[in-house]
Amino acid sequence: MRAFYSGHFVLPLPPGHRFPIGRYVLLREQMERHLPEVEMLEAPRASDGELALAHTPQWIAAITDGSVDALAMREIGFPWSEAMVERSRRSTGATIAACRAALEGGVAGNMAGGTHHAGPDRGGGFCVFNDAAVAARLMQAEQGRRGRVALKVAVIDLDVHQGNGTARIFREDPSVFTLSIHGQKNFPFRKELSDLDVELPDGCGDAEYLTALEHALDELDGRFSPGLVIYLAGADPFERDRLGRLKLSFDGLEARDRRVFDFAWQRRIPLAFAMAGGYANDIAETVQVQLGTFRAALDYWRRWQNAAAKDTP
Repeated sequence: MRAFYSGHFVLPLPPGHRFPIGRYVLLREQMERHLPEVEMLEAPRASDGELALAHTPQWIAAITDGSVDALAMREIGFPWSEAMVERSRRSTGATIAACRAALEGGVAGNMAGGTHHAGPDRGGGFCVFNDAAVAARLMQAEQGRRGRVALKVAVIDLDVHQGNGTARIFREDPSVFTLSIHGQKNFPFRKELSDLDVELPDGCGDAEYLTALEHALDELDGRFSPGLVIYLAGADPFERDRLGRLKLSFDGLEARDRRVFDFAWQRRIPLAFAMAGGYANDIAETVQVQLGTFRAALDYWRRWQNAAAKDTP
């Protein structure tokens, strides 16, 4: 199984910044140690043309040359730097590459990404460009150039915060279904309208969450037939996440991941996934959740490979 990393493109942050940038390098180290079957590859760089599939040329230019105003950068939460721009492009490129790999081999992942608060002409909440939106539109364009049936994409966003940027980008696009399961009272406080929003109360635990997920996937299945799933596997519903306000355990999060992978496998839908948020006080706990996502993904990738081997004459 292929996974794409951008953590070595360093995001320079001031001391004490609350974004846990160290988790990306730690995740790579843990995967090298525990998941040797995962082939880790450097993320490609998303081009202006690729980014323009989901973002305005003015936003891309302002971020790239540093002319973006101070208020917009405060909404993102990072100081501007050329390194920030490069890392944002690479993180988007990682989801593009994961989607291509998933369409080829069933399952693939981005070891970062999930930047779902970025809209067409703005960022927010540690998100500069919307990797899932760019990748979805690019996969549709590439499939179209090959003369294939128009690709329908489902974005299953299980970060604890609503994917408001993704919802805004696709709000008038019937070819992309946006599903967000998130904390009702959590950021962003002004939410957009997804195709399906499931709002959960503070303190929601494993059983309630998994029931809500089951109902949401049933509704998605009844309303839409995707040819690709992009899954945002946020670690922030974890019970000790400082920004999450939900109470999912390690076991609950693993069950969540496996249910999403199983949904895609049962329907033979290729699935690309990204890490999205994770803000536990102990970074190692966030990485443990993310490692569990990759371990579950690897099990489903093996199913795809076994099925392909049986189909080969």
